[in-house]
Amino acid sequence: MSSYFSWLPRAVHFDPGLRLLRGTAVTTAAMLAAYGSALLIEHFAHLRVDVVVQAVVLAATAARVQLTADRYDRLLGLAVLPAAAAGAAEVGRLMTLHPNAADALFTLGTALAVWVRRFGPRAARAGGLLVLPLVALLVMPPDAGPVPGHDHTLWVALIAVVSGAWVALFQAAAVRTGLVPAPARAPAPESAPAPEPEARRRPGVHTRMALQMAGAVGGAFLAGRAVWPDHWAWVVLTAFIVCSGARGRGDVLFKGLQRAVGAAAGTVVATAVAGSFGPHEDAAVVLIFAVLALATWLRELSYAYWAGCVTAVLSLLYGWFGQSSDDLLRTRLAAIGLGAAVGIAASWLILPLRTRDVLRRRTADALAALTELLGSSGGDRPALLRGRARFAYGVAQLELLARPLRAERRTLGLAGRLPGGAPSTHPYRADVVDAVAACEAPLGVLVDGAVADPALWSDPRVARLNRAVAANSAAVRRAIGRRPGPAYQGIRARIPRQAGATPAGSPEQLRMLAALLAVDDALGTMAAVFGDPPQAEAEEVKGAGTS
Repeated sequence: MSSYFSWLPRAVHFDPGLRLLRGTAVTTAAMLAAYGSALLIEHFAHLRVDVVVQAVVLAATAARVQLTADRYDRLLGLAVLPAAAAGAAEVGRLMTLHPNAADALFTLGTALAVWVRRFGPRAARAGGLLVLPLVALLVMPPDAGPVPGHDHTLWVALIAVVSGAWVALFQAAAVRTGLVPAPARAPAPESAPAPEPEARRRPGVHTRMALQMAGAVGGAFLAGRAVWPDHWAWVVLTAFIVCSGARGRGDVLFKGLQRAVGAAAGTVVATAVAGSFGPHEDAAVVLIFAVLALATWLRELSYAYWAGCVTAVLSLLYGWFGQSSDDLLRTRLAAIGLGAAVGIAASWLILPLRTRDVLRRRTADALAALTELLGSSGGDRPALLRGRARFAYGVAQLELLARPLRAERRTLGLAGRLPGGAPSTHPYRADVVDAVAACEAPLGVLVDGAVADPALWSDPRVARLNRAVAANSAAVRRAIGRRPGPAYQGIRARIPRQAGATPAGSPEQLRMLAALLAVDDALGTMAAVFGDPPQAEAEEVKGAGTS
């Protein structure tokens, strides 16, 4: 029996508290409810079976988009999703009647869904919902049925409302009962920093990402229809997945390779398994839901697991429609590889986002929140809590870059080992992500201590060390922005050490001092990666010497 549960310690390590697993249970329940509702509607309205597939796809994907949504966002989602589904249904009709026009509208829709992110988190969630019905079109086999009429569009919109409502209902109930934690929404910064002159001349980040998405999807349509007229959707779907959410060239390359490898593995396994089921067998449907649940849970562990499971679901679905022949295996693998190549090429060649630039920007944003927090008044409890929330948001944004950077560190670390097998001490960009995350716990100690006893914040020793750490934070920010000024100077090295001496002060004061030193140590790691700020030109000194 103990060996039967041997996976549990590993799962707890990957998913502490099984929070992700509980969220997966909520998403799976919403998918099953949407599936049952769509079956009833499809039966009584005599619709095509694709509405059932679309209901499950919308429930599975909308659950992730709405994961951090509040009640207003969920209401907005119930309005956006059916409208997007109706538009996607019309695009689906055009794909058979006027494919070129449909391809152009599909490409425009995916690019628009990315571009609207520039208007804030709420618009970003609306954009995420906007693209879901379009992606659902790529899931269905090309010969799933005759071309539907315009009345089918209304039924598709109704299916979208039902799926969205089930997602909203199950997520709200899970939060209310404590099954999953309430979404944490960090307050937005009071004012955005002014862009640098060079940045003003370039298109914005979201505009560039939208153009990359348009290039990836449009190029995939051209390549897919030219090479595989009957299976072009596999190329488009892979290119879309690879290019979506790209956070720099390194990120898209890393995720593209992971998704391509995972999708290929999922296709091979599922093609072999699908041969065990005949067309329209209920056992295949049960397996599809089980694999979807596994994909939802393992997504945070690796994109390869997600891609593998989702591609396996597609292979099983095609088998359910009677297209489980092994003849499609090579075509699927080749289409996945071509789609990944198109997505990576678009992200690298069309106004690319350099990973180091994204890392610098997000690190600077996190340090701006850190400097603001350290400069807050000890008695200003709202400012302290707001500063901690903003820094936590900055940590979360940096963590989105962590996987490719940590993979880079592992690769370079193995390649750069010193003679004798000792690891290199050369700083890597991933060290910045880890260093910023390491500040979160000591900052929590500082905020909790100041909230409990505001006098601690104004204690002379704490205040003096606080100012020194804030100065070092400003120095690292100058190094990131390549602005002249004083460089980082480690505080711990300047503290006189006395053997056997016990630092004086109350336990609370000592905890505050230790937390500030821990933050400064993390700033030292960042300074080692970004270097020193440039030295100011001594033009005034030269002028004074000649006058």
